[in-house]
Amino acid sequence: MQPQVSSTQRTTTPRKTRPSRPGSPGHVANSVVITPTTHAPTIAVGGALARPATVTLGRVMWPYVIGVGSYHLLALLAFVPWCFSWTGVASALLGLYVFGTLGINLCFHRLLTHRSFECPRWLEHGLSLLGVCCMQDSPARWVIAHRIHHQHSDEQPDPHSPLVNFLWGHMGWLFFENHATTSVGACDRYARDILRDPFYRRLDRKMFWLWVNVIQAGLFYLAGFAIGSLWTRTLIGGMQFGTSLLVWGVFVRTVAVWHITWSVNSLTHIFGYRTYETGENSRNNWFVALISNGEGWHNNHHADQRSAAHGHQWWEIDITYLTIRMLMLVGLAHNCVRPNERLLDGASVSTAPADLVVD
Repeated sequence: MQPQVSSTQRTTTPRKTRPSRPGSPGHVANSVVITPTTHAPTIAVGGALARPATVTLGRVMWPYVIGVGSYHLLALLAFVPWCFSWTGVASALLGLYVFGTLGINLCFHRLLTHRSFECPRWLEHGLSLLGVCCMQDSPARWVIAHRIHHQHSDEQPDPHSPLVNFLWGHMGWLFFENHATTSVGACDRYARDILRDPFYRRLDRKMFWLWVNVIQAGLFYLAGFAIGSLWTRTLIGGMQFGTSLLVWGVFVRTVAVWHITWSVNSLTHIFGYRTYETGENSRNNWFVALISNGEGWHNNHHADQRSAAHGHQWWEIDITYLTIRMLMLVGLAHNCVRPNERLLDGASVSTAPADLVVD
């Protein structure tokens, strides 16, 4: 069934926010917030949502096409017996948490995009490198796309709404140039706070984020080669074990994290239940929440975007938020934004705090 397209359109209106207590739901230092207005969405022939007008279908992003295609092909080496080891499988499963949950969910999404909590700069940079190892572009580019998504969720400017079609929302949007996410103006409008840090500027402008992935792949192989050589006392044994860690710990894990992240963009805007009427098509999807460690409680997130907790009911398990709580317990996280109490008490979504766009 084709999901219904919301008639609510959002535009961005800069205004100063009143000072509030750090860590409270409304606290965003020097923020620009989103205020809703009403427009009719642009609908393509057949009832589907039109692709963003800023997308040029004739401009294929070949680095993305080649990169995504190559990693999927390399991940198929997992079916080759010589590339298998149980340690490799374990490294892939552990990597889903270390790189996917800590790097993408906790750092790229809740920390950098929404500023749901604060942590020491050295820890933020370390977590961001874990996210970079997931091959989802630089932190700034990731933040830009996600902030635009929240500003125009399931409307034509949304970079990856599945209301265009499922494949577009899942991964097709990556393969065509979208001026709204790649221009210099987009960096200034949506990622000024990120690129103010020289660390992120180097990752973005010098394309160092690609070299980080080359380095991590080399480290996985070399670690496996050294361990395998010592264990079997043969070079062939070292090559086999190193290859198994490379295939499973890097290629399989990266592809798995991709599809987990992409499922939040696609599945949770089509399938699931809605706790809040948010004016777009977000859903709470238990399957996506399970495989993503909490990101699948997407309707909750759209209703209360700055909250560090996406699970609002006791049974909506959110491993990413529990990790943030653990960081708080050991003093490595603070000013954590809690769920909006007015929202939990049944207030309308319009009374919830607006989302952060840029400092």
